[in-house]
Amino acid sequence: MRRSASLQRLLIYGLSGPIIALNVWLLSVLFRYFQHPITILSIAAILAFLLNYPVKFFERARMTRTQAVVIVLLVTLTLLVILGVTLVPMVIDQTIQLLNKIPDWLTTSQENLEQFEQFAKQRRLPLDLRVVSNQINANIQNLVQQLASGAVGFAGILLSGLLNFVLVVVLAFYMLLYGDRVWYGLVNLLPANIGVPLTASLQLNFQNFFLSQLLLGLFMIVTLTPIFLFLKVPFALLFAILIGLSELIPFIGATLGIGLVTILVLMQNWWLAVPVAVAAIVMQQIKDNLLAPNLLGDFIGLNPIWIFVAILMGFEIAGLLGTLVAVPIAGTIKGTFDAIKSGKTDEFVSTVTIAHDSPVDRNTN
Repeated sequence: MRRSASLQRLLIYGLSGPIIALNVWLLSVLFRYFQHPITILSIAAILAFLLNYPVKFFERARMTRTQAVVIVLLVTLTLLVILGVTLVPMVIDQTIQLLNKIPDWLTTSQENLEQFEQFAKQRRLPLDLRVVSNQINANIQNLVQQLASGAVGFAGILLSGLLNFVLVVVLAFYMLLYGDRVWYGLVNLLPANIGVPLTASLQLNFQNFFLSQLLLGLFMIVTLTPIFLFLKVPFALLFAILIGLSELIPFIGATLGIGLVTILVLMQNWWLAVPVAVAAIVMQQIKDNLLAPNLLGDFIGLNPIWIFVAILMGFEIAGLLGTLVAVPIAGTIKGTFDAIKSGKTDEFVSTVTIAHDSPVDRNTN
């Protein structure tokens, strides 16, 4: 009996790895096949999660769900139009200027490397930077070709982006109105001890996670923009927005954004890159040690190693979108399994009922 039990465990553990790998591969294939609709639905769902907070606020003022959703969407669209008229043209203009200057910056970096190599030879230091120099030349040629090809399809990309934006807004509107019915219709197919904690964990992880990441990214943009302007950093607004948007990628996003901006500044001015990196790192530490614990808390409850693994798997399956949703999905799975194991699924019932009561009941009140 003991031998059969141990053999059964070995079979389970031995087959679990290939089964997980097969499922990851199938998810990757499915995402690539349905990439566009999945991306649109995912972005619309994230937007609906974020807008659900102000919708609840207006509902407390004795408005119907439909009225609250219409008001929130009108305010959101108004803010987006204001940003589109004021901020977006500046960012696009700085982006075009940056792309035009990158080849010159790469050439300057190559010259700086050659000067540094000559300096090292004068002091008999064993340093050979020819490989790096050749790589820079190759990057310059590839970048020029990509800029030339990208400029041709810019109008098509812009039109496609506007169409996708309209689809996202329309889907988010209907998700805010009827998303509860669809979700609870699907959850009712599951046993109560799974569906209830799954719903509560999904709300907790997705809603709080993306709202917190958005606020943290906004903090980086607001604080770094005046600092970069004071340091007279070229493309200060663009670089601050780049670091802030990278904050949406959990765990490693801010580090990647700061590293990219530092490299771009380093190609133009070596001495300016030092205060830029120091200022960005200081703001990142303030964000991570003072703001993030209060905003994020422990609602995800994942070990940093598993967070990193989830990000890698998400990127492998769905690219950038996968990195954005990998951590809240992993937190949702963990929270659901923890609730099932502990047998405390009843604690989630009141929370879920209060947070998402029936749309039919709301409209009749």
